Amino acid sequence: MKIAVAADDKINIAEHFGGSSLTIMATVESGEVVKKKERSKPGHDEFAEWEHYPQTDEKGRHGFGPEAEKRHEMILDSFKDCDALIVNRIGTGAYNFFTNAGINVIATDVKNIDDAISLYIQGKLKHLDSHID
Repeated sequence: MKIAVAADDKINIAEHFGGSSLTIMATVESGEVVKKKERSKPGHDEFAEWEHYPQTDEKGRHGFGPEAEKRHEMILDSFKDCDALIVNRIGTGAYNFFTNAGINVIATDVKNIDDAISLYIQGKLKHLDSHID
């Protein structure tokens, strides 16, 4: 199993998935992390130049529209080989896109990357709908 965690450093989960600069990739075998590595990922900063109108739906939630779909596809390329994505907060559009692509997205209030991975492996990492915006 492979788990991706949105991060800005090697210790803490990024405050928001869209603004995170990398993912920490954990490979799990027999309930143990056997390998961890970093992968860069595009985020809001990289996409700001080509957003010509707000990417929101009728309820004001961000991450919707044709440009958002293109962004989500590009971002998914950085972790599409993973079974799960752990984030702190994530936009509704990204959450829906990655979930529909078969990724188990968990939005959590756990801050430490290793703690979140451990809880996920144990089946104890709680998903918080309130962290989807």
